[in-house]
Amino acid sequence: MWYRIARSILFSLEPEFAHTVALRQLSFAYRTGMTRLLRPQLVDDPVTCMGLRFPNPVGLAAGLDKDGAFIDALAELGFGFIEVGTVTPRPQPGNPKPRLFRLPQAQALINRFGFNSAGIDVLVANVEASQTFSARGGVIGVNIGKNATTPLSEAAEDYRLCLRRLYPLLTRRPGYVTVNISSPNTAALRSLQDQQALDSLLAALRDERTRLTDHYGKRVPLVVKIAPDLNDADIPRIADSLIAHEIDAVIATNTTVARAGVAGMRHADEPGGLSGSPLRARSTEVARRLAQHAPERLPVIAVGGILTGEHAVEKRSAGACLVQLYTGLIYRGPGLVPECRRALLTATSKVASQA
Repeated sequence: MWYRIARSILFSLEPEFAHTVALRQLSFAYRTGMTRLLRPQLVDDPVTCMGLRFPNPVGLAAGLDKDGAFIDALAELGFGFIEVGTVTPRPQPGNPKPRLFRLPQAQALINRFGFNSAGIDVLVANVEASQTFSARGGVIGVNIGKNATTPLSEAAEDYRLCLRRLYPLLTRRPGYVTVNISSPNTAALRSLQDQQALDSLLAALRDERTRLTDHYGKRVPLVVKIAPDLNDADIPRIADSLIAHEIDAVIATNTTVARAGVAGMRHADEPGGLSGSPLRARSTEVARRLAQHAPERLPVIAVGGILTGEHAVEKRSAGACLVQLYTGLIYRGPGLVPECRRALLTATSKVASQA
């Protein structure tokens, strides 16, 4: 009930400003100890994926906490892992405002942020300052991208630079790095999913990680986030490339440029990536195709359109080992996290009892 009241206030504000207000209020509540009231009193439901132990399989998707400034406050909502970013090597403002739009009829958002980022140095400092979540065993993911001014021919160096800066940090706490090549809001970025470009980028990252692993004595998992708008024939091809280059998992999926299910609605024609309920079916289908093509070899992290606990179970049934929330939090509030955790735990227990 309290979130319904809070949402009515937040939805009266411009969407990006409301986003900032909500995070700052959550941070204030955390600093004053009020977030103890939000923390779900649930038992852990640990999952091992990519060689990491996740306290529970429900995570926060990248995009909500761009610079990693609110990790410990967000952790109070009950996440097993939090993915911050997308971060770029150098600070950049992103696309001009307005760049975030609500479609309440469809329980959806359209964004065209364009990797607004304070830069990798600020994010590393923020993650280093967040101690509580990692001390509880929470896993940190960092989503990395290229600067808008970096030519595609030099994109690999932007990703390698971010990986180098993050590596010592993520050898001291459980975490992974996600390579974002699927945002629709940076010009031509999705072309990095084409075979030749993808293989070239992944080879560069594999070699960089091998060097860093030898230096630091620990292997940090690498994940790639893909688009929902790929042709079905591209999905197994990309999966094979990820496996060949020793990528540890795939996130299915980013936002979509399709507008099925929202045509005619206010803001539906805004450029950018659509997330939320209209993305659910396609993101689940991509996750299923990936899981069926490479069972046991390429873990799938599913995100897109999870607005109920049943939707989280649907992603797990499609073959995902972990799920992530974003737009569902905007429409459902913090209660969605324990709802998904309970639903997944119940589903797991039911399968175990039938075995």
